[in-house]
Amino acid sequence: MKWILLILAIVGEIIGTSALKSTEGFSRLWPSVLAILGYVAAFYFLSLTLKYLPVGIAYALWSAIGIVLVAIISYFLHGQRLDIPAIIGIIFIVVGVVIMNVFSNSISH
Repeated sequence: MKWILLILAIVGEIIGTSALKSTEGFSRLWPSVLAILGYVAAFYFLSLTLKYLPVGIAYALWSAIGIVLVAIISYFLHGQRLDIPAIIGIIFIVVGVVIMNVFSNSISH
């Protein structure tokens, strides 16, 4: 159940963040509504996830997966390309989360 809640939190965050650019400073109604609803869902499901996972672990997973997926979506949706240093930075974030999940005793598998 904790993983389903975390996935729902990540999906909400991806929706909210991906819609944020289209709000044009919250001057466009429907992208603004989508961004707000995405973030409400993200924080709601993340708060439920914290009943089962330590906040540091849950947040690391939530943010790292969100970073990767938002970068991919932004490439297709907004034509935003990342340079090599940005890609390497994202890879370091993902590697850090993998290390935490594989080697840390802070998370129950």
